[in-house]
Amino acid sequence: MKKSIVMTVLRMFLGWYFLYEGLAKFAQGDWSAAGYLRASPLGVFQGIAESPGLLGLVDSLNMWGLTLIGGALVLGVLVRFSSVCGILVLALYYMANPGGPAELHAMWVDYRIVMAVALLAVCCAPSYNIGSLIAGWLGKRLRARDVAADGGSGLGVRSVDRRDLLISLSSLPVLGVFGAAFLRRHSKERENLEAQPDAVTSATVKTFEFDDIKDLKKKNEHFAKIKDVTLSRMMLGGNLIGGWAHARDLIYTDKLVKAYHSDWRVFRTFKMAEECGINTIMTNPALMRVLGDYWKNEGGKIQFISDCGHSEGLVRGAEESVKVGACAVYTHGGWSDNWARDGKIKEFETALEGMRKLGVPAGIGAHKLETIKFCVEHGIIPDFWMKTFHNNNYWSARPQDGQESHDNNWCADPQAVIDFFEGREEPWIAFKTMAAGAIRPQDAVPFAFKGGADFVCMGMYDFQLIEDVNFFTDFFPTIYPNCEGRKRPWRT
Repeated sequence: MKKSIVMTVLRMFLGWYFLYEGLAKFAQGDWSAAGYLRASPLGVFQGIAESPGLLGLVDSLNMWGLTLIGGALVLGVLVRFSSVCGILVLALYYMANPGGPAELHAMWVDYRIVMAVALLAVCCAPSYNIGSLIAGWLGKRLRARDVAADGGSGLGVRSVDRRDLLISLSSLPVLGVFGAAFLRRHSKERENLEAQPDAVTSATVKTFEFDDIKDLKKKNEHFAKIKDVTLSRMMLGGNLIGGWAHARDLIYTDKLVKAYHSDWRVFRTFKMAEECGINTIMTNPALMRVLGDYWKNEGGKIQFISDCGHSEGLVRGAEESVKVGACAVYTHGGWSDNWARDGKIKEFETALEGMRKLGVPAGIGAHKLETIKFCVEHGIIPDFWMKTFHNNNYWSARPQDGQESHDNNWCADPQAVIDFFEGREEPWIAFKTMAAGAIRPQDAVPFAFKGGADFVCMGMYDFQLIEDVNFFTDFFPTIYPNCEGRKRPWRT
Protein backbone atom coordinates (compact mmCIF):
# COMPACT_ATOMS: atom_id res chain seq x y z
CA MET A 1 0.00 0.00 0.00
CA LYS A 2 1.15 3.50 -0.75
CA LYS A 3 2.32 5.46 2.27
CA SER A 4 0.39 8.61 3.15
CA ILE A 5 1.89 11.95 4.07
CA VAL A 6 -1.47 12.92 5.64
CA MET A 7 -1.35 9.90 7.97
CA THR A 8 2.23 10.76 8.83
CA VAL A 9 1.23 14.28 9.89
CA LEU A 10 -1.76 12.94 11.84
CA ARG A 11 0.48 10.47 13.66
CA MET A 12 2.86 13.24 14.68
CA PHE A 13 0.06 15.50 15.93
CA LEU A 14 -1.41 12.70 18.04
CA GLY A 15 2.03 11.89 19.37
CA TRP A 16 2.63 15.55 20.22
CA TYR A 17 -0.58 15.55 22.33
CA PHE A 18 0.23 12.36 24.24
CA LEU A 19 3.86 13.35 24.78
CA TYR A 20 2.90 16.75 26.15
CA GLU A 21 0.26 15.28 28.49
CA GLY A 22 2.78 12.84 29.90
CA LEU A 23 5.69 15.26 30.33
CA ALA A 24 3.43 17.97 31.77
CA LYS A 25 2.37 15.57 34.52
CA PHE A 26 6.00 14.78 35.29
CA ALA A 27 6.83 18.51 35.34
CA GLN A 28 3.97 19.26 37.73
CA GLY A 29 5.65 17.19 40.39
CA ASP A 30 2.60 16.42 42.53
CA TRP A 31 0.17 15.38 39.79
CA SER A 32 -2.34 12.66 40.67
CA ALA A 33 -5.34 11.07 38.98
CA ALA A 34 -7.19 10.98 42.32
CA GLY A 35 -9.60 13.80 41.52
CA TYR A 36 -10.51 12.34 38.13
CA LEU A 37 -11.07 8.89 39.63
CA ARG A 38 -13.12 10.17 42.57
CA ALA A 39 -15.46 11.94 40.13
CA SER A 40 -16.13 8.65 38.33
CA PRO A 41 -19.66 7.21 38.58
CA LEU A 42 -18.15 3.69 38.84
CA GLY A 43 -17.11 2.32 42.21
CA VAL A 44 -14.07 0.47 40.86
CA PHE A 45 -12.40 3.74 39.83
CA GLN A 46 -13.44 5.46 43.07
CA GLY A 47 -11.87 2.55 44.95
CA ILE A 48 -8.55 3.09 43.16
CA ALA A 49 -8.56 6.73 44.29
CA GLU A 50 -8.97 5.62 47.92
CA SER A 51 -6.15 3.05 47.78
CA PRO A 52 -2.73 4.76 48.10
CA GLY A 53 -0.88 1.78 46.59
CA LEU A 54 -3.13 1.40 43.57
CA LEU A 55 -3.33 5.15 43.07
CA GLY A 56 0.47 5.44 43.00
CA LEU A 57 0.67 2.68 40.40
CA VAL A 58 -2.05 4.28 38.26
CA ASP A 59 -0.33 7.67 38.47
CA SER A 60 2.98 6.18 37.34
CA LEU A 61 1.35 4.23 34.50
CA ASN A 62 -0.41 7.39 33.33
CA MET A 63 2.72 9.53 33.26
CA TRP A 64 5.03 6.94 31.73
CA GLY A 65 2.37 5.53 29.41
CA LEU A 66 1.40 8.89 27.92
CA THR A 67 5.05 9.91 27.53
CA LEU A 68 6.17 6.69 25.85
CA ILE A 69 3.12 6.48 23.58
CA GLY A 70 3.61 10.08 22.54
CA GLY A 71 7.34 9.71 21.91
CA ALA A 72 6.83 6.55 19.87
CA LEU A 73 4.13 8.15 17.73
CA VAL A 74 6.17 11.28 17.04
CA LEU A 75 9.26 9.30 16.11
CA GLY A 76 7.34 6.62 14.23
CA VAL A 77 8.60 3.66 16.28
CA LEU A 78 6.31 0.72 17.05
CA VAL A 79 3.47 2.73 15.54
CA ARG A 80 0.81 0.02 15.60
CA PHE A 81 1.60 -1.07 19.15
CA SER A 82 1.68 2.55 20.38
CA SER A 83 -1.61 3.32 18.63
CA VAL A 84 -3.34 0.35 20.25
CA CYS A 85 -1.97 1.37 23.66
CA GLY A 86 -3.22 4.91 23.10
CA ILE A 87 -6.69 3.63 22.20
CA LEU A 88 -6.78 1.54 25.40
CA VAL A 89 -5.74 4.53 27.52
CA LEU A 90 -8.46 6.72 25.99
CA ALA A 91 -11.03 3.96 26.49
CA LEU A 92 -10.15 3.76 30.19
CA TYR A 93 -10.41 7.55 30.51
CA TYR A 94 -13.84 7.44 28.90
CA MET A 95 -15.05 4.55 31.09
CA ALA A 96 -13.87 6.28 34.25
CA ASN A 97 -15.62 9.53 33.46
CA PRO A 98 -17.92 9.52 30.40
CA GLY A 99 -18.79 13.19 30.85
CA GLY A 100 -16.59 16.21 30.24
CA PRO A 101 -16.70 19.89 29.34
CA ALA A 102 -19.81 20.54 27.25
CA GLU A 103 -17.76 22.33 24.61
CA LEU A 104 -15.71 19.15 24.04
CA HIS A 105 -18.41 16.56 23.61
CA ALA A 106 -21.67 15.96 21.80
CA MET A 107 -23.74 13.37 23.64
CA TRP A 108 -21.63 10.18 23.67
CA VAL A 109 -18.99 11.42 21.24
CA ASP A 110 -16.29 13.55 22.80
CA TYR A 111 -12.67 14.38 22.03
CA ARG A 112 -11.44 11.08 23.47
CA ILE A 113 -13.61 9.11 21.03
CA VAL A 114 -12.41 11.25 18.13
CA MET A 115 -8.77 10.74 19.14
CA ALA A 116 -9.29 6.98 19.48
CA VAL A 117 -10.73 6.81 15.97
CA ALA A 118 -7.78 8.84 14.67
CA LEU A 119 -5.37 6.43 16.38
CA LEU A 120 -7.19 3.50 14.80
CA ALA A 121 -6.64 5.10 11.39
CA VAL A 122 -2.94 5.57 12.16
CA CYS A 123 -2.74 1.94 13.27
CA CYS A 124 -4.32 0.59 10.08
CA ALA A 125 -3.06 2.98 7.39
CA PRO A 126 0.59 3.08 6.31
CA SER A 127 2.65 6.17 6.97
CA TYR A 128 6.26 7.27 6.71
CA ASN A 129 8.11 6.44 9.91
CA ILE A 130 11.55 5.67 11.21
CA GLY A 131 10.55 2.18 12.29
CA SER A 132 9.61 1.06 8.79
CA LEU A 133 12.65 2.88 7.40
CA ILE A 134 15.01 0.95 9.68
CA ALA A 135 13.18 -2.31 9.01
CA GLY A 136 13.37 -1.70 5.26
CA TRP A 137 17.05 -0.81 5.42
CA LEU A 138 17.88 -3.91 7.45
CA GLY A 139 15.84 -6.08 5.10
CA LYS A 140 17.70 -4.78 2.07
CA ARG A 141 21.04 -5.25 3.78
CA LEU A 142 20.16 -8.84 4.57
CA ARG A 143 18.99 -9.51 1.02
CA ALA A 144 22.18 -7.99 -0.34
CA ARG A 145 24.23 -10.23 1.93
CA ASP A 146 22.29 -13.29 0.79
CA VAL A 147 22.84 -12.38 -2.86
CA ALA A 148 26.55 -11.96 -2.23
CA ALA A 149 26.67 -15.30 -0.42
CA ASP A 150 25.18 -16.94 -3.51
CA GLY A 151 27.97 -15.58 -5.65
CA GLY A 152 26.33 -12.36 -6.84
CA SER A 153 27.54 -8.82 -6.30
CA GLY A 154 24.45 -7.54 -4.47
CA LEU A 155 24.41 -4.47 -6.68
CA GLY A 156 20.91 -5.26 -7.90
CA VAL A 157 19.38 -4.56 -4.49
CA ARG A 158 17.71 -1.15 -4.60
CA SER A 159 18.98 1.39 -2.07
CA VAL A 160 16.71 3.14 0.41
CA ASP A 161 14.35 5.52 -1.39
CA ARG A 162 15.41 9.15 -0.81
CA ARG A 163 11.82 10.33 -0.42
CA ASP A 164 11.15 7.69 2.22
CA LEU A 165 14.32 8.72 4.00
CA LEU A 166 13.57 12.46 4.10
CA ILE A 167 9.91 12.20 5.11
CA SER A 168 10.58 9.50 7.71
CA LEU A 169 13.38 11.52 9.30
CA SER A 170 11.13 14.59 9.50
CA SER A 171 9.99 13.34 12.89
CA LEU A 172 13.39 14.24 14.34
CA PRO A 173 13.09 18.02 13.82
CA VAL A 174 9.45 17.81 14.99
CA LEU A 175 10.66 16.17 18.18
CA GLY A 176 13.34 18.83 18.50
CA VAL A 177 10.80 21.66 18.15
CA PHE A 178 8.59 19.99 20.73
CA GLY A 179 11.46 19.63 23.20
CA ALA A 180 12.55 23.24 22.80
CA ALA A 181 8.99 24.57 23.14
CA PHE A 182 8.27 22.38 26.16
CA LEU A 183 11.44 23.38 27.98
CA ARG A 184 10.86 27.06 27.20
CA ARG A 185 7.29 26.96 28.46
CA HIS A 186 8.09 25.21 31.71
CA SER A 187 11.20 27.27 32.38
CA LYS A 188 8.98 30.37 32.14
CA GLU A 189 6.53 28.81 34.56
CA ARG A 190 9.36 28.14 37.03
CA GLU A 191 10.59 31.71 36.63
CA ASN A 192 7.09 33.00 37.34
CA LEU A 193 6.89 30.90 40.48
CA GLU A 194 10.29 32.07 41.65
CA ALA A 195 9.33 35.68 40.88
CA GLN A 196 6.28 35.70 43.11
CA PRO A 197 6.51 38.65 45.50
CA ASP A 198 7.11 38.31 49.23
CA ALA A 199 4.50 41.00 49.77
CA VAL A 200 1.61 42.18 47.61
CA THR A 201 0.73 45.80 47.07
CA SER A 202 -2.55 47.08 45.70
CA ALA A 203 -1.11 47.46 42.21
CA THR A 204 0.22 43.89 41.97
CA VAL A 205 -1.74 40.91 40.67
CA LYS A 206 -2.32 38.58 43.61
CA THR A 207 -1.48 34.92 43.38
CA PHE A 208 -4.49 32.62 43.62
CA GLU A 209 -4.66 28.98 44.61
CA PHE A 210 -7.71 26.93 45.51
CA ASP A 211 -8.53 23.42 46.63
CA ASP A 212 -9.66 20.82 44.14
CA ILE A 213 -11.40 17.48 44.67
CA LYS A 214 -8.09 15.82 45.58
CA ASP A 215 -8.01 18.06 48.67
CA LEU A 216 -11.37 16.83 49.98
CA LYS A 217 -10.82 15.47 53.49
CA LYS A 218 -14.14 13.70 53.91
CA LYS A 219 -17.46 13.53 52.08
CA ASN A 220 -20.47 15.06 53.77
CA GLU A 221 -22.43 12.37 55.59
CA HIS A 222 -25.03 14.58 57.26
CA PHE A 223 -28.52 14.26 55.80
CA ALA A 224 -32.07 14.75 57.00
CA LYS A 225 -35.56 14.44 55.57
CA ILE A 226 -38.37 16.83 54.73
CA LYS A 227 -41.30 14.47 54.48
CA ASP A 228 -39.89 11.59 52.40
CA VAL A 229 -37.15 13.55 50.60
CA THR A 230 -33.57 13.10 51.86
CA LEU A 231 -31.53 16.30 51.71
CA SER A 232 -27.94 17.11 52.60
CA ARG A 233 -27.73 19.47 55.57
CA MET A 234 -25.49 21.65 53.41
CA MET A 235 -27.09 22.60 50.08
CA LEU A 236 -25.76 24.36 47.02
CA GLY A 237 -27.29 27.75 46.23
CA GLY A 238 -28.23 28.48 42.64
CA ASN A 239 -28.08 32.28 42.52
CA LEU A 240 -24.43 32.48 41.49
CA ILE A 241 -24.89 29.89 38.77
CA GLY A 242 -27.95 31.72 37.47
CA GLY A 243 -26.18 35.08 37.49
CA TRP A 244 -27.98 36.70 40.45
CA ALA A 245 -24.94 37.85 42.35
CA HIS A 246 -26.33 40.48 44.80
CA ALA A 247 -23.08 42.42 44.48
CA ARG A 248 -24.20 45.69 46.05
CA ASP A 249 -22.59 48.59 44.14
CA LEU A 250 -20.82 46.41 41.56
CA ILE A 251 -23.36 46.65 38.75
CA TYR A 252 -21.35 44.49 36.30
CA THR A 253 -21.05 41.48 38.58
CA ASP A 254 -24.25 39.72 37.52
CA LYS A 255 -23.01 39.58 33.93
CA LEU A 256 -19.52 38.56 35.02
CA VAL A 257 -20.86 35.69 37.11
CA LYS A 258 -23.12 34.52 34.30
CA ALA A 259 -20.24 34.66 31.82
CA TYR A 260 -18.07 32.59 34.17
CA HIS A 261 -20.70 29.89 34.52
CA SER A 262 -20.66 28.34 31.06
CA ASP A 263 -22.38 24.96 30.90
CA TRP A 264 -19.21 22.96 31.42
CA ARG A 265 -18.35 25.07 34.48
CA VAL A 266 -21.80 24.44 35.93
CA PHE A 267 -21.40 20.73 35.22
CA ARG A 268 -18.03 20.81 36.99
CA THR A 269 -19.61 22.54 39.99
CA PHE A 270 -22.42 20.00 40.16
CA LYS A 271 -20.01 17.09 39.86
CA MET A 272 -17.78 18.46 42.60
CA ALA A 273 -20.80 19.04 44.84
CA GLU A 274 -21.97 15.46 44.37
CA GLU A 275 -18.49 14.10 45.00
CA CYS A 276 -18.44 16.14 48.21
CA GLY A 277 -21.73 14.62 49.39
CA ILE A 278 -23.99 17.58 48.58
CA ASN A 279 -27.09 16.11 46.96
CA THR A 280 -29.31 19.18 46.51
CA ILE A 281 -29.27 22.59 44.85
CA MET A 282 -31.79 25.37 45.46
CA THR A 283 -32.56 27.02 42.17
CA ASN A 284 -34.94 28.71 39.75
CA PRO A 285 -36.83 27.19 36.78
CA ALA A 286 -34.52 29.22 34.54
CA LEU A 287 -31.77 26.69 35.31
CA MET A 288 -33.84 23.61 34.50
CA ARG A 289 -32.34 23.38 31.03
CA VAL A 290 -28.77 23.08 32.29
CA LEU A 291 -29.87 20.68 35.03
CA GLY A 292 -31.56 18.48 32.44
CA ASP A 293 -28.44 18.51 30.26
CA TYR A 294 -26.32 17.60 33.28
CA TRP A 295 -28.50 14.64 34.16
CA LYS A 296 -28.80 13.43 30.57
CA ASN A 297 -25.32 14.01 29.20
CA GLU A 298 -23.15 13.86 32.32
CA GLY A 299 -24.96 11.15 34.27
CA GLY A 300 -25.45 13.46 37.26
CA LYS A 301 -27.90 12.80 40.06
CA ILE A 302 -27.98 16.04 42.04
CA GLN A 303 -31.57 16.90 42.97
CA PHE A 304 -33.06 20.36 43.03
CA ILE A 305 -35.58 22.37 44.97
CA SER A 306 -37.30 25.01 42.85
CA ASP A 307 -38.35 28.50 43.90
CA CYS A 308 -41.01 28.27 41.14
CA GLY A 309 -40.41 31.79 39.83
CA HIS A 310 -42.26 31.80 36.50
CA SER A 311 -43.83 34.46 34.30
CA GLU A 312 -47.15 32.57 34.41
CA GLY A 313 -47.22 32.25 38.19
CA LEU A 314 -45.76 30.09 40.92
CA VAL A 315 -48.10 27.15 40.40
CA ARG A 316 -47.08 27.00 36.76
CA GLY A 317 -43.44 27.27 37.83
CA ALA A 318 -43.96 24.39 40.27
CA GLU A 319 -45.63 22.25 37.62
CA GLU A 320 -42.80 22.83 35.13
CA SER A 321 -40.19 22.16 37.83
CA VAL A 322 -41.72 18.89 39.01
CA LYS A 323 -42.17 17.78 35.41
CA VAL A 324 -38.41 18.14 34.94
CA GLY A 325 -37.64 16.42 38.25
CA ALA A 326 -37.73 18.86 41.20
CA CYS A 327 -37.78 17.01 44.54
CA ALA A 328 -39.49 19.91 46.36
CA VAL A 329 -40.90 23.36 45.57
CA TYR A 330 -41.51 26.60 47.45
CA THR A 331 -42.87 30.05 46.89
CA HIS A 332 -40.29 32.53 45.62
CA GLY A 333 -39.25 34.86 48.44
CA GLY A 334 -39.90 38.04 46.48
CA TRP A 335 -43.40 36.92 45.53
CA SER A 336 -44.14 35.87 49.12
CA ASP A 337 -42.98 39.19 50.56
CA ASN A 338 -45.17 41.13 48.15
CA TRP A 339 -48.23 38.97 48.86
CA ALA A 340 -47.82 39.38 52.61
CA ARG A 341 -47.27 43.12 52.29
CA ASP A 342 -50.51 43.44 50.30
CA GLY A 343 -52.46 41.03 52.53
CA LYS A 344 -53.08 38.51 49.73
CA ILE A 345 -54.00 35.44 51.73
CA LYS A 346 -55.70 33.77 48.78
CA GLU A 347 -52.51 33.75 46.72
CA PHE A 348 -50.65 31.81 49.41
CA GLU A 349 -53.50 29.32 49.76
CA THR A 350 -53.77 28.80 46.00
CA ALA A 351 -50.01 28.38 45.60
CA LEU A 352 -49.67 25.84 48.41
CA GLU A 353 -52.70 23.89 47.24
CA GLY A 354 -51.38 23.73 43.67
CA MET A 355 -47.90 22.71 44.80
CA ARG A 356 -49.11 19.96 47.12
CA LYS A 357 -51.11 18.39 44.32
CA LEU A 358 -47.80 17.66 42.62
CA GLY A 359 -46.84 15.16 45.31
CA VAL A 360 -43.64 16.83 46.54
CA PRO A 361 -42.91 18.85 49.71
CA ALA A 362 -44.21 22.41 49.37
CA GLY A 363 -42.61 25.31 51.20
CA ILE A 364 -42.85 29.06 51.63
CA GLY A 365 -39.84 31.28 51.00
CA ALA A 366 -39.38 34.72 52.47
CA HIS A 367 -36.80 37.43 53.02
CA LYS A 368 -38.85 39.20 55.66
CA LEU A 369 -39.86 37.72 58.99
CA GLU A 370 -43.15 39.60 58.69
CA THR A 371 -44.02 37.40 55.72
CA ILE A 372 -43.73 34.20 57.73
CA LYS A 373 -45.61 35.72 60.66
CA PHE A 374 -48.39 36.71 58.24
CA CYS A 375 -48.68 33.13 56.99
CA VAL A 376 -48.74 31.64 60.48
CA GLU A 377 -51.34 34.14 61.69
CA HIS A 378 -53.63 33.11 58.83
CA GLY A 379 -53.09 29.37 59.23
CA ILE A 380 -50.97 28.98 56.10
CA ILE A 381 -48.49 26.31 57.20
CA PRO A 382 -46.14 24.77 54.62
CA ASP A 383 -44.07 21.60 54.76
CA PHE A 384 -40.93 23.69 55.27
CA TRP A 385 -39.78 27.30 55.44
CA MET A 386 -37.09 29.05 53.38
CA LYS A 387 -35.93 32.07 55.36
CA THR A 388 -32.93 34.36 54.94
CA PHE A 389 -30.71 34.32 58.00
CA HIS A 390 -27.35 35.90 58.73
CA ASN A 391 -25.62 38.13 61.25
CA ASN A 392 -25.06 41.82 60.62
CA ASN A 393 -21.38 41.94 61.46
CA TYR A 394 -20.21 43.26 58.11
CA TRP A 395 -19.54 46.85 57.11
CA SER A 396 -22.29 47.29 54.48
CA ALA A 397 -25.10 45.66 56.50
CA ARG A 398 -26.89 48.91 57.54
CA PRO A 399 -29.96 47.11 58.96
CA GLN A 400 -31.27 50.44 60.19
CA ASP A 401 -31.98 51.38 56.56
CA GLY A 402 -34.42 48.50 56.15
CA GLN A 403 -34.19 45.46 53.90
CA GLU A 404 -35.54 47.16 50.80
CA SER A 405 -33.19 50.13 50.81
CA HIS A 406 -30.04 48.45 49.52
CA ASP A 407 -29.03 45.16 47.95
CA ASN A 408 -26.92 44.35 50.97
CA ASN A 409 -29.04 42.97 53.84
CA TRP A 410 -31.59 40.16 53.99
CA CYS A 411 -32.02 39.71 57.74
CA ALA A 412 -32.36 43.02 59.54
CA ASP A 413 -33.10 41.46 62.95
CA PRO A 414 -31.55 37.97 63.27
CA GLN A 415 -32.47 37.66 66.95
CA ALA A 416 -36.15 38.13 66.13
CA VAL A 417 -35.85 35.30 63.60
CA ILE A 418 -34.22 33.05 66.20
CA ASP A 419 -36.95 33.80 68.73
CA PHE A 420 -39.78 33.23 66.26
CA PHE A 421 -38.52 29.94 64.86
CA GLU A 422 -37.85 28.52 68.30
CA GLY A 423 -41.53 27.66 68.51
CA ARG A 424 -42.01 26.39 64.95
CA GLU A 425 -42.18 22.66 64.26
CA GLU A 426 -41.72 22.85 60.48
CA PRO A 427 -38.20 22.31 59.07
CA TRP A 428 -36.32 25.49 58.27
CA ILE A 429 -33.81 25.94 55.44
CA ALA A 430 -31.70 29.06 56.00
CA PHE A 431 -30.47 30.88 52.90
CA LYS A 432 -28.46 34.03 52.26
CA THR A 433 -26.46 32.73 55.22
CA MET A 434 -23.30 34.50 54.04
CA ALA A 435 -25.14 37.73 53.17
CA ALA A 436 -24.21 37.27 49.49
CA GLY A 437 -20.49 36.90 50.17
CA ALA A 438 -20.07 39.41 53.00
CA ILE A 439 -19.61 36.79 55.75
CA ARG A 440 -17.07 33.98 55.88
CA PRO A 441 -18.56 30.45 55.85
CA GLN A 442 -16.65 29.72 59.06
CA ASP A 443 -18.79 32.39 60.74
CA ALA A 444 -22.02 32.01 58.75
CA VAL A 445 -22.58 28.25 59.12
CA PRO A 446 -22.24 28.08 62.94
CA PHE A 447 -24.44 31.16 63.27
CA ALA A 448 -27.18 29.59 61.15
CA PHE A 449 -27.27 26.24 62.91
CA LYS A 450 -26.91 27.64 66.40
CA GLY A 451 -29.70 30.06 65.54
CA GLY A 452 -32.09 27.19 64.82
CA ALA A 453 -31.79 26.35 61.10
CA ASP A 454 -32.09 22.68 60.11
CA PHE A 455 -30.32 23.11 56.75
CA VAL A 456 -28.08 25.79 55.24
CA CYS A 457 -28.10 26.86 51.60
CA MET A 458 -24.74 28.26 50.49
CA GLY A 459 -23.93 29.92 47.20
CA MET A 460 -20.50 28.60 46.20
CA TYR A 461 -18.22 28.80 43.19
CA ASP A 462 -16.42 25.63 42.14
CA PHE A 463 -13.18 26.98 43.63
CA GLN A 464 -14.87 27.43 47.04
CA LEU A 465 -16.61 24.07 47.34
CA ILE A 466 -13.83 21.91 48.77
CA GLU A 467 -12.75 24.42 51.39
CA ASP A 468 -16.35 24.97 52.53
CA VAL A 469 -17.17 21.26 52.67
CA ASN A 470 -13.97 20.51 54.58
CA PHE A 471 -15.03 23.07 57.16
CA PHE A 472 -18.61 21.79 57.29
CA THR A 473 -17.69 18.13 57.79
CA ASP A 474 -15.34 19.13 60.63
CA PHE A 475 -17.86 21.46 62.25
CA PHE A 476 -21.27 19.78 62.01
CA PRO A 477 -20.51 16.71 64.21
CA THR A 478 -19.68 19.14 67.04
CA ILE A 479 -23.24 20.52 67.12
CA TYR A 480 -25.40 17.53 66.21
CA PRO A 481 -27.42 16.36 67.98
CA ASN A 482 -26.38 18.51 70.92
CA CYS A 483 -25.71 22.14 70.11
CA GLU A 484 -24.57 24.55 72.77
CA GLY A 485 -26.55 27.78 72.48
CA ARG A 486 -29.22 26.37 70.17
CA LYS A 487 -32.65 26.61 71.79
CA ARG A 488 -34.74 25.22 68.94
CA PRO A 489 -34.94 21.41 68.68
CA TRP A 490 -33.82 19.84 65.42
CA ARG A 491 -36.94 19.48 63.33
CA THR A 492 -35.76 16.80 60.89
